[in-house]
Amino acid sequence: MVSILLISGILLWLAYRFYGTWLSNKLGIDDKNITPAHKQKDGVDYVPSKAPVVLGHHFASIAGAGPIVGPVIAVAFGWIPALLWILIGGIFFGAVHDLTSLMASIRHKGKSIGVVIKSYIGETGKNLFLVFAFATLLLIIAVFMDIVAKTFVSVPSAASASVLFMLLALVFGFVMKRFHIPFWLLTIAGVSIMYLMIWVGLEYPLNLGYPVWIIILVVYIFAAAVTPVNILLQPRDYLNSFLLYGMMLFGIVGILVMNPDIEMSGAVSFEVETLGYLFPVLFVTIACGAISGFHSLVASGTTSKQIDMESDAKKVGYGGMLIESMLAVVAVCSVIVMSREQYISSLMTAGPVTLFSEGVGGFMAGIGIPLAFGISFVALTVSAFALTSLDTCTRLARFVVQEYAEGHSQAVSRFFAGNRFAGTLLVVLLSMSLLLTGQFQELWPIFGSANQLLAALALLAVTVWLIKTGVNPVFTLVPMVFMFAVTLSSLFLFAWKNFASHSYTLGIVATILFVLSVALIFLAKRSLEGYKMGMAGSGE
Repeated sequence: MVSILLISGILLWLAYRFYGTWLSNKLGIDDKNITPAHKQKDGVDYVPSKAPVVLGHHFASIAGAGPIVGPVIAVAFGWIPALLWILIGGIFFGAVHDLTSLMASIRHKGKSIGVVIKSYIGETGKNLFLVFAFATLLLIIAVFMDIVAKTFVSVPSAASASVLFMLLALVFGFVMKRFHIPFWLLTIAGVSIMYLMIWVGLEYPLNLGYPVWIIILVVYIFAAAVTPVNILLQPRDYLNSFLLYGMMLFGIVGILVMNPDIEMSGAVSFEVETLGYLFPVLFVTIACGAISGFHSLVASGTTSKQIDMESDAKKVGYGGMLIESMLAVVAVCSVIVMSREQYISSLMTAGPVTLFSEGVGGFMAGIGIPLAFGISFVALTVSAFALTSLDTCTRLARFVVQEYAEGHSQAVSRFFAGNRFAGTLLVVLLSMSLLLTGQFQELWPIFGSANQLLAALALLAVTVWLIKTGVNPVFTLVPMVFMFAVTLSSLFLFAWKNFASHSYTLGIVATILFVLSVALIFLAKRSLEGYKMGMAGSGE
């Protein structure tokens, strides 16, 4: 297993060093350009920040449980295709998607991909994208509120530790802003206290009921979405990222020391009864870790408004995705220490997070960390990142409301576009309504396809942007075509299956998403045809 880890790490480092640099040159990244964080600095959303802090926020926001759950489930098709897709997808698809989405936003005043679509495809395309992104974010918020509340009920120590993390983040943000303490020293102190709080959480669990946690989470996400980013969201995500870095480091060192045998065979299953066919299901199941459309919302939402210098975009956008790919590799390693029979049985009974926690906890035990503590630490880390994704999504949904309102009447624009409290309240109320109806549980199975469709649409937007700015877009065009092939195939099969089983709601939703993507492709094609005609008419 050590060879898998070393080869993966070397490939990802080489990709960052060479392909990431080549992409940066193609995109014309130049520190002489002033970023939106400086141009539109407002102390709330637009706040220029140090690269490690922005990377911590970005990585904590995009990671969540995605690069763990997806790869663990996808190993059902065989660990070899899962590993290949993580590495190829992460280097040539996901990291490209994240970096280009981030740079497109930076070049458009830190606005979302929806605004990029408006600039190069048209108002209709922008509105279609924003409505789709908003619906996706509401679904994520509802699901993650449910997941986090249930986690806190079942693991009270995770609840108490998470509350302590929030308080620490507020103090960290205040001290960082008001006092001139060396950043490295402040980081060491903050991370040390955070790890101490894990022990405090285990010693003093916080026992509250599910309804109480839902109310607390609603209040929290509202406050987190309207509070200046450098007061809570940014320091909390930065400190939390060290939880994930620590978990990855302990797991990797454990693998290097133990060098456990691979018990699972390398056989490829082209069809899995509970999942479907390898194509397109593998490429939808492994999203985070290879390519995920949600990353484009983070990159063009919160992250682009914090980038201090354009050169930081490579570290944050391209580098952040490659770190996530390495986490996905560790997730694959955590289950291939079992036979296929053990894996399938455990996956059905315990679930992917438990499998991952036990696997990495076992690796940590190899370097002297007690197994029970290792498993609890991994589970706590995963739950902490679910909470991170929750408040980031709320802020992103507020941005979508504000950008959508900008194109409407003056009264609507003034109420929503210029008022962060109104937009956030709308997001929280709609998410709560979806949570209370329970409809998100019915719609969640389609999220994988919708998320990858979002990636295809983001790549479509940046491809059109690159063409119209005179850059050869082959590095986004190829991933875009592949992701449309994956998502359209997946949505077609999903709609067919659900109509056949009389699950009309899911079938209709899948059909709507299919039609939406085709409509945006058509609008992009028409926009490019008009652009080419204009170029020909001007004699260029």
